[in-house]
Amino acid sequence: MVTNIVITGCSTGIGLETALYLKDRMIKVYPTARKEEDVEKLKKLGFENAFFLDVTKPDSIKEVINRVLEIDGKIDVWFNNAGYGQMGAIEDVPTSALREQFETNVFGLHEATREIIKVMRKQGYGKIIQHSSVLGLVALPFRGAYNASKYAVEGLTDTLRLELAGTNIYPVLLNTGPINSNFRKNAIATLDKIDIENSIFKQKYLDAKEGRAKKVPFSLPPEAVASVVHRIILANKPNPRYYITKATYLLGYAKRILSTSLLDKLLLKI
Repeated sequence: MVTNIVITGCSTGIGLETALYLKDRMIKVYPTARKEEDVEKLKKLGFENAFFLDVTKPDSIKEVINRVLEIDGKIDVWFNNAGYGQMGAIEDVPTSALREQFETNVFGLHEATREIIKVMRKQGYGKIIQHSSVLGLVALPFRGAYNASKYAVEGLTDTLRLELAGTNIYPVLLNTGPINSNFRKNAIATLDKIDIENSIFKQKYLDAKEGRAKKVPFSLPPEAVASVVHRIILANKPNPRYYITKATYLLGYAKRILSTSLLDKLLLKI
């Protein structure tokens, strides 16, 4: 029987490229997107069963699950990939923007996870891939909202793994570092929610908006994530966590061996 996977957030970047990568390797992919035009684009790319899914809308999560079950009668893998990054210093990010960040990156992920666990408990198996980040391991300045959301994903998933021990349902964390996608471009666009003119960090924000910020080292193409997702699908018992990019390995190691003060000095240089 063909293995299937549902992927959230497939409009561009990692979600889209992972869907294409897996499709080429005979995995049955159900890609989803939160804009109807992106769903139509996915269908034109050969994904007959591409669906609308906005993780902030619980009914759309349930509808996708029901439609996949109607077609296949099972869901082998669920990839919680949808998310974005809210930029800005903690003192500048409005609480409303932080709330929006959590609605997608945390609450939407949590809602999807709760719903898919019901299915996987009934069928007796499954894999739930949670897209965290290197910023779920360490924090960087001006990414506080995103850092917080990914730290929350780490906490939820670490707990879930313990609660699902022995069930043949495997929660898996992806700690992805810098990937060549529209993520950074979209994150910079969120600066529009910041009162830049009255911020002490005004110049930093303007530099970011005008492309003068530091270049991100160790960046990899989206296929780096797609290949790991493929490994997880093929594994009988996947690892609880996968590091992706050299940045994640380096900073993950630094988090384990350095004192907080020394780690802060390192992170301030990035």
